[in-house]
Amino acid sequence: MSEELTRMTATEAVSRLRKGEISPLDLIDAAEARIAAVEPAVNALPTLCLDRAREHARALMNGRRREAEGEPGWLAGLPVSIKDLTDVAGVRTTYGSPIFRDHVPVKSHPLVERIERKGGIVIAKSNTPEFGAGGSTFNEVFGRTRNPWNTSLTCGGSTGGGAVSVATGEVWLAHGSDHGGSLRRPGTYCSVVGLRPSPGRVTRGTSNNLFSPLSVQGPMARNIPDLALFLDTMAGVCNLDPLTLEAPTLPFARTVAEARPPRRLAFSANYNGQMGVDRETREICEKAARRFEALGCEVEEFAPDLGPLEDVFMVLRSQHFVVDRELQLQTHRDLLKSDIIWNTEKGLGQTPSQLAWAERERAAFYRRYAAMFDRFDIFITPSAATPAFDVNLRHPETVDGKKLTNYMAASMLNAAITLTGCPAVAVPAGFDQWGRPVGLQISGGPRSEAAILGAAALLEGVMGLDRLLPIDPRTGTVPPG
Repeated sequence: MSEELTRMTATEAVSRLRKGEISPLDLIDAAEARIAAVEPAVNALPTLCLDRAREHARALMNGRRREAEGEPGWLAGLPVSIKDLTDVAGVRTTYGSPIFRDHVPVKSHPLVERIERKGGIVIAKSNTPEFGAGGSTFNEVFGRTRNPWNTSLTCGGSTGGGAVSVATGEVWLAHGSDHGGSLRRPGTYCSVVGLRPSPGRVTRGTSNNLFSPLSVQGPMARNIPDLALFLDTMAGVCNLDPLTLEAPTLPFARTVAEARPPRRLAFSANYNGQMGVDRETREICEKAARRFEALGCEVEEFAPDLGPLEDVFMVLRSQHFVVDRELQLQTHRDLLKSDIIWNTEKGLGQTPSQLAWAERERAAFYRRYAAMFDRFDIFITPSAATPAFDVNLRHPETVDGKKLTNYMAASMLNAAITLTGCPAVAVPAGFDQWGRPVGLQISGGPRSEAAILGAAALLEGVMGLDRLLPIDPRTGTVPPG
């Protein structure tokens, strides 16, 4: 029974919860058993809160805490994981930092409150790099999280624990966040789906960067219908976040169920050579993108000119770090990892003219990006420049034969879409010769979640890769070069 429950999709589990065929306690028991079985190999969920979860489950089963029943995104008692950057009341929340090793918040983040109001049951905190900074999930508090497809490899970052928790069947849905690809790259490396929503689609609640569109909160799942369900759970206005949007009249889950093929799609493997992407990744992604043609779509190679986008992103990201980390740099420098110190000091050394230049260039790139949708409905690229790399490395050493100079250099496929303020979803595209997952990034124009989720769902139906999940962790070696 336990294995049968963990193999269910979130959508199926919620349906059975609503019918009373299973109970939230059944799912918590199944998740607990699965966590015990796989955690020694992957280290995805270092902090459990099962007693708290069972208390919530009993309340639901006794008719309490059900005020949102019937609303879009109602989870009916489904267990979920919450990224360890995000407060859960009464549960150890470290942000992956030794500074907060023993921190236990008294109040939950507004998004956690929303998820719990919608019938989600928090059973664990998922591992993350320190303060979410990094493309590989490790920290001094909990150590490294490993890729279930090959435990010698990274699961990506920074929502690495979340990606692994859904890939292995520890939970049915995972919460995460995304700045430079933190929902999309781990999704790709673990062959699950991760959505970076539009800024304002999901509340960021307590962030000090409330007026910056760079960092967002979002969902991760094993398939697109489940992802749409969790986005419905999360979406809506929050008075603590002035950028939040009203939830759509038509729920995302229904949009996905009724999806029709887009008319014209633009695909680019590497922005016409402007961006480094490994050769095999390019080939796998183009082959997957061409699968849309079987659905009656036109697929054309096209990409907007990037301009100096890598420099633009680093200027704006570094300013973001100044807002978030300047005070901690002053008081706890010895406890911060080198990447955070580097990014924050880079921001502190920037001039007003550099910031103004970056904003002008970002606006110019957005205009080129937006103009693309006069001709195309959807824009597709690889969602990672290289497959998963050695779990002991901070970032891949090279991409397409070029040595990388900093930990964000491999994230520009994701960062380019981040800078537009438009949504993007990572969806599995296949596996390389070493069995490492490869994925597509499907993006659209402003507030186009419905369109990109619909397109991703249609591709997923053709590819069928979601049916490989959940998996038992597999050992392996690091592929050469």
